Amino acid sequence: MPRPHKPRKVCQMPLYKGFAPIRQDPMKKDETVILTVDEFETIRLIDYEKMTQEECARQMGIARSTVQNIYDSSRHKLAVMLVTGADMNISGGSFSLCEERRQGKPCGRCRGYHHEDKEIQ
Repeated sequence: MPRPHKPRKVCQMPLYKGFAPIRQDPMKKDETVILTVDEFETIRLIDYEKMTQEECARQMGIARSTVQNIYDSSRHKLAVMLVTGADMNISGGSFSLCEERRQGKPCGRCRGYHHEDKEIQ
């Protein structure tokens, strides 16, 4: 029996809940890629915040090998979206908001990500 997923710590919900390409034929939609919130967080921390996988793992409270697996999955989904023109929705995943965020305070670990308090609705 596989071990249960350990929730990944996420500083804040993404400011946007999805993205869609500009299509020549707006009626044509092929597929939708689902990027989980924890996958979004790894992309944000590694690519946007320029953290190493080790730093990302420490911040999210998981092993570096887990971060690597999540990161690989999220980059593949981004590539599918860009190459095929698929829509992307950001939702779900195994995560928990950091304690400071749940109490309505700015998170000291976010590196300035808390510039607006919009959450996915």
